[in-house]
Amino acid sequence: MDRQNPLGEFLRARRELVRPEDVGVPVGARRRVAGLRRQEVARRAGMSTDYYVRLEQGRERHPSAQVVDALARALDLEADAAEHLHRLAHPAGRGRPAGGHEQVSPRLLRMMDLWPHTPAVVLGRCLDVLACNALGGALFDGHAHSRNLVRLVFLDPDAREFYPDWDRVAVNTVAGLRAGAGTDQDDPRLIEVVGELSVKSEDFRRLWARHDIRQKTHETKRFRHPLVGELTLHYESLTVNSAPGQQLVVYQADPGSPSEDALSLLGSLTA
Repeated sequence: MDRQNPLGEFLRARRELVRPEDVGVPVGARRRVAGLRRQEVARRAGMSTDYYVRLEQGRERHPSAQVVDALARALDLEADAAEHLHRLAHPAGRGRPAGGHEQVSPRLLRMMDLWPHTPAVVLGRCLDVLACNALGGALFDGHAHSRNLVRLVFLDPDAREFYPDWDRVAVNTVAGLRAGAGTDQDDPRLIEVVGELSVKSEDFRRLWARHDIRQKTHETKRFRHPLVGELTLHYESLTVNSAPGQQLVVYQADPGSPSEDALSLLGSLTA
């Protein structure tokens, strides 16, 4: 991570991901660069090439909101990535907990325990599993890296068996890690997780370099659980307002489905 020039690093990474033909830029036979050229981004954003180059090189760090909006359109950014670009251009104060420790409210823990048939977990900024109810713990139990979902996806030897749609899960997990970390690239826990994964996983390094940003909101996800087999679960991710950066993730199966029966069996085995 280039913590000295996060705005420029993001712009460069996203520029290289835009296929010229997808945004109406002519592709010549002699084209040798991946993605868009700097001058092509500048032209699409309605600014001088020199100004855009200064942004990428870190010589200009705080473009106006109008310029950021123009860059988001030029780079064809989705809503989460565009919002992240605004935060990079105009960073606010850090929301990291005092002392760096993420603690889960006892009231939230009691509420989760009242859902014996619904898996629920609380995730931290770096997708550490900070807490879970009994069924939530059983859903992710039995892996070498059950306490952090990024490490589970990229380092666990049975991750591709546990996640039948591993490629999609991997992309979304890295994008969610970036979204959760926000602009606080000096967070010691983030540095630790990204450093370890960058050394140990080529797949993680490749995806982290893309700078994808995607908030964890809702999704349908398939699991192949070692005890109860195939599960198709829908999850909703809820922001914990009393603890900025924490997410309450609640899973459920379709009523009357085989996955609901499998969850019930998992609950029985857990009890």
